[in-house]
Order: sequence, then C-alpha cells, then structure tokens
Amino acid sequence: MPHYFDSAHRAEIETLRQRLTARTEWPTWLLLIGVYTGWFSIVLGSAQLGVWWSTLLLIPLVVLWLSVQHELLHGHPTRWTTLNKILGYAPFAVWYPYTLYRDSHLLHHRDEDLTLPGLDPESRYLSAERWQGSSVFEKSLHWLNKTVLGRFILGAPLALLALAREELQRLKTGERQAWLMWLTHGTLTLLMLLFIARYSVLPVWHYLLLISVPALSIAMIRSYYEHRPHAQPEQRTVLNEAGWPWRWLFLNLNFHLVHHDLPGLSWYDLPRAYHARREQWVARSGGFLVQGYGQLWRENGIKAIDSPKHPFH
Repeated sequence: MPHYFDSAHRAEIETLRQRLTARTEWPTWLLLIGVYTGWFSIVLGSAQLGVWWSTLLLIPLVVLWLSVQHELLHGHPTRWTTLNKILGYAPFAVWYPYTLYRDSHLLHHRDEDLTLPGLDPESRYLSAERWQGSSVFEKSLHWLNKTVLGRFILGAPLALLALAREELQRLKTGERQAWLMWLTHGTLTLLMLLFIARYSVLPVWHYLLLISVPALSIAMIRSYYEHRPHAQPEQRTVLNEAGWPWRWLFLNLNFHLVHHDLPGLSWYDLPRAYHARREQWVARSGGFLVQGYGQLWRENGIKAIDSPKHPFH
C-alpha cells in the first residue's frame, strides 16, 4: 500500500479488501460469465437479431471485454497469473493478444515514467526529436488525435498501425516470445472468425471492421485524457467523474488516479475508495479533475486538449 496513506486511510482500504465481495471476487466472475455468455448468445442468435442489432449489441460487449481483460491482468479474479491469462485470452477484440496488452500495461504502471515517450508504452506524446523529424502530414494527424472527435476516428487506426510496425519488427528479428504469442493469438482468432462465419449471419469482414474497430475506438475515448505531463508523477493521472454508462463500460477506470495508486483494488471498490476521500484524491491529483466525458466532448470535441509534443521530455 502506498507509503503516503495515513493509518486511517490504510485501514479503510484494508477493510475494502477484507469484505466478502473482495475475497470471493464474485462480481468479476459474473462479468466473465456474462461477457462469454453474451458474446456466444449474440453470435448464435444473429439470424434472429439481424446484422445491425447484433452489431449494436456486440460493440459495447467488446468494449466491456477490453475492460475485463484489464481486470484480469491486474490479478483478478484469481491470484494465479496463468489462470487469469486463460480466462482472458479469448480474442473477442481481435487486435491485441492478451499477453502483449498485459506486459505493456504493467510497464505503464511505473508512475515515474508516465507520459514519457519511449518509457511509457501508453504515452500519447512525442519526444522533441521525433516531433522535429515528423512531416507536416504526421504532425497534423497527431494534432487531430488530440481532439475527442479525432481520437474517436483516428485513434484506433493509428494505434493499429503502430502495433503492426512494432510487432513486425519483433517478428523480423526472430524474437521467440513474439512468434509464440502471435501464433497462439492468430490461431484462436482464426478459429473465432471461422465460428462467426459458420454459425452467424455476420460476415467476417463486418466483425473485423464494423465491430472490433468501433469497439477499440470507444475504448480510445477512455484513454484520451487519462494522463498529462507534469513534474509530479501523482499529478499526471486524471480523476474523471463520469456517468454510469461509461463507468460500467470502463469498469470505473475513470477514477484513474485511484487505480494507479491502488492497482490491486478491484473495479467495484474504486468508487467507494474515491468517494470516501474525494477531497484528498483531488488534492493529490493537483486538481486534475474532469466532470465526465461530456465535458471533454464539449470543450475538446474539435479543439486539441494539449500539444502532441511532450513539454519536458
């Protein structure tokens, strides 16, 4: 537990962890069962639902699956890494192998490196050197990606291009772990797509382009302004007081500073931990508080929220 928590705060967090809900993790087990059941039910029932109703139901379900995978990599609902990996390896979201997401995201939790290009794998900022070496077109794309609308439209394609570039390089160098990971993920993805082709009315291309990519685009809204450059690491992470639909889709990760300070705390305990000490969390964040994703849309729908170039890296 963080050293800067006082004894009363430590006791509150420990009480949360000792509750029956936290010990059994039944909400996360229910989520896992619900997502798996929901995905197979929609795919198998797509002939009755129709292509577009199936699409509208699958997109938020895949977004939720990405959030569930995030819980799994942080040690929920079990403390066994291999079991969590098995539970989370289903390629419903297609593009990111579970182990790649897990390993990259755990590196992101080194708070002293947050937002720093080349150190934080989830940084949305460029170093001064890379910025200077970018073309006008590339700079324009990065500026657009700093608007909410641009993030929604361009965020997923830009992330997938970067993923392809980085992982192809690893495969070219013959990195064994990369080959094993992509062969495993590729095989499971192929089996999933064959299942979709055989047992649903959804064309494979439709699932890839009109379900998985839009789901990734929605997930990009969550990470749009989770972090900002700041001299103090604890003031780089946002507290977003989002409404319930977003909190459910993102499993309360809008309380992002609470999650970074207490990464082992389950998704259902984050709001309780936040609201019990709201003023202290806001003070710790340096006032890095957003009143829901609607505020971001209103203020930065078509206006860049900050510069793509990191200010001090």
